[in-house]
Order: sequence, then structure tokens, then C-alpha cells
Amino acid sequence: MDTKKLWNKINPRKWVDLASPVTLAFAGLSLAALIINWISAGGANLLLFSVYRSAFSDFFAYPRVFLHVLGHANYAHFAANMALFLVLGPLVEKQYGAKHFILMIVITALMTGLIHLLISATSAALGASGIVFMLILLSAASGWKNNKVPLTLLLVAIIYLGREIAGGVFHQDGVSQVSHLVGGLCGWAFGMYFQRKKA
Repeated sequence: MDTKKLWNKINPRKWVDLASPVTLAFAGLSLAALIINWISAGGANLLLFSVYRSAFSDFFAYPRVFLHVLGHANYAHFAANMALFLVLGPLVEKQYGAKHFILMIVITALMTGLIHLLISATSAALGASGIVFMLILLSAASGWKNNKVPLTLLLVAIIYLGREIAGGVFHQDGVSQVSHLVGGLCGWAFGMYFQRKKA
């Protein structure tokens, strides 16, 4: 059997669907950032993959406002975020298209980064949880029809956003509830925008 025939038999494209390039790229970049941070003993997160207040003269402060969504503290943090992201990302990417999905990720990263800078003077934030909350609320808001609020949206808002508000008020656990709330509000806004546009 020649090499070409062998490759055609074992070619992963025959049995693996690669139809969500933005989702896969984001997950791959997040994994790469995690590995680079591990190799650099935390230096990569400090330099690029977390957002925190620094001098305006710090060149890396500007990319950090976007790149913090790729950074994770450890593998458990990465796995928790990617488990939901890899489920919801392909659905959103298929429904809204790759360009819109990229734009939503960039806007959510910017909003969560800027708001963290405004209200958190002494802490750093990192991780894709703001993006995940954007996807959760966007998925729920996508069911809005005939000027009626879908019950799924109400339940998701109560369960997820209510938990984050309660967590921010009653617990100091090192989790950035602000990023979750801002990400969720971004998802709700995107969902409403696209529903109105469709109507």
C-alpha cells in the first residue's frame, strides 16, 4: 500500500469535523498560552495574559486588555472554561458566522478588560470565563421571539448572573465576578442586537 492510500485511510478529516475554526483557534491559543506560562514560571501571564493597572508607558498594557481572555492560572482553570466554551462556541459560530463570532470575542475581551481596570485597582484578572458567560447569555437570548422573553433567558439570568452577584457580595474567592457579569451582559446585548436585526 502506497503512502497516499494509507494517508487517505487514516486522514483525520474523514472522521473529525473541523467546522468551527474560530472556536478551535481560541481553544488552541488558550492552551498555548497556558503552556507558555508554565514554561515561563508565570512570567507570560504577568507580561501578556492577565489585565491589571500599570503605567501608560507600559507597552504590554494595551495588548493585555484583549489577551487576558487567553490566560489561565492553571490547567483546572483552563479545563473548566474550555469545557463550556467548546460546547457553546460551535453553536454560536454556526449561527452567527466566524466574523461575527470573532468580533463578539474581541468586544467582550475589551469590555471585561477595561471595566476590570476601572474598578479593580490592586488585582489582576485572566481567563475565558467572561467569554463563556457571553456565550451562555447569547445562546439564551437567541431564543427571543415575537417580543416575548424566553423562559430560558430568565432562568439563565437568575442562575448564572444571580450566582455571580451573590458571589461578589458575600464571598471573596479570587474569582472575577465582574468579568462574568460584563461578559454575560455583552452576550445579552449581542443577542438582542441580532434578534432586532433579523426582525
